[in-house]
Amino acid sequence: MSTLTAPARRARPTGSRRTRPPARKQRRAPWAQSVAWQSPVTTYYLIGGVSILLLVLGLVMVLSSSSIYALNATEGTNPFADFVGQASYALIALPVAYLMSRLPVRAYRALAWPAMLGTLAMQVLVFTPMVLADGGNANWVAIGPIVLQPSEFAKFGLALWLGAVLATKGKLLKHWSHVIFPALLVSALFLGTVLYSHDLGTALVFIALVAGALWVAGVPTSKFVVAGCAVTALVAALAVSSESRTRRILDFLGMGAETDAHDTGYQSVRALWGLGSGGLSGVGLGASKEKWLWLPAGDNDFIFAIIGEELGLLGALLVLALFVALAVGLCRLIARHPDPFVKITTAAVGCWILGQAMINIGVAIGLFPVIGLPLPLVSKGGSSLVTTIAGLAMVLAFARDEPGAREALAARRGSMRRSLAVISGRVGTRRRRG
Repeated sequence: MSTLTAPARRARPTGSRRTRPPARKQRRAPWAQSVAWQSPVTTYYLIGGVSILLLVLGLVMVLSSSSIYALNATEGTNPFADFVGQASYALIALPVAYLMSRLPVRAYRALAWPAMLGTLAMQVLVFTPMVLADGGNANWVAIGPIVLQPSEFAKFGLALWLGAVLATKGKLLKHWSHVIFPALLVSALFLGTVLYSHDLGTALVFIALVAGALWVAGVPTSKFVVAGCAVTALVAALAVSSESRTRRILDFLGMGAETDAHDTGYQSVRALWGLGSGGLSGVGLGASKEKWLWLPAGDNDFIFAIIGEELGLLGALLVLALFVALAVGLCRLIARHPDPFVKITTAAVGCWILGQAMINIGVAIGLFPVIGLPLPLVSKGGSSLVTTIAGLAMVLAFARDEPGAREALAARRGSMRRSLAVISGRVGTRRRRG
């Protein structure tokens, strides 16, 4: 009877051992390996710190850029009128933002549907006689003495609602029916009301907001290609359907007039002159020449040009660096938080704020035609300021909910209280000895 034997093994030299090839270590930047960067509270401090710096910079630049416009509007009586209004909105928004940053995630999830319905009801006011028009756009509403822009509040409501709805879909988003209903239908309803008011710039921000939410929610790339082609065709059709938009495109291409002070081509040229005259360090804070009514909307849509003129290339790069840091903080939160609702809502808010900043800066430096969007947290505008602060406060609440963040924040507060107690005790002992 034959027996099966195992094949003979190849003899190895005496003393040799079979070793596996060493696994390749993923190389990381030195700052990414630091303990501070790996801390769960880094996201919270990064987003909060950048937001505060942008807000302070914005208030300073509104004070500088709006003084001549305010003098002109008040017949030389009050150069601080616009700044006082902007500062008042900030003072109202900051305490509310502090409370919002302390809310739990479940509270925002519960507020998603009321926020969407409430902001949609505000947006419907553009169909009523309360609507106000300016510069070809009819997207302001006067409620008694208060004038607000409902589309700014709609960004917040839609971002929060998309996060709550898309988080429940999961893998179902591979099917068109679950992408369209209800997310795209409700988004199209918001977009339709914005387009009715002839505000194509805000419509582009809405499209970026929805795209960011759908991308992080897991919608396949193939569906983005189809939707992107449809959106491009829609934007092109809307651009050529309006005489005002067509003139702006012609101005951007260098085929429009540049002599009319109310013409968009004139605005672009004056903005570039302001940026070019700033040099490396600028002409000095408050010393802008363009703000002397040479550059229309220098305190709003073209405030980046005033920053470049007064603070120079260094000031302009500082603004860009702050928005890049904000983008890093938002991406970090999306990557580290386990809740899909937090991920999607943060992506929507990030695409809203960063997309609007990119368009505003692109217009100021001549990369895009004049669209008419404020620079978030920096430009003058109460509705934009309040809703941007609210959106970032919501994101800060999400950052506090990052795994380990609450414990780390509580430990830091405890160590700070102990340090203050030790310092106060030493001061008291010295006084008694004295």
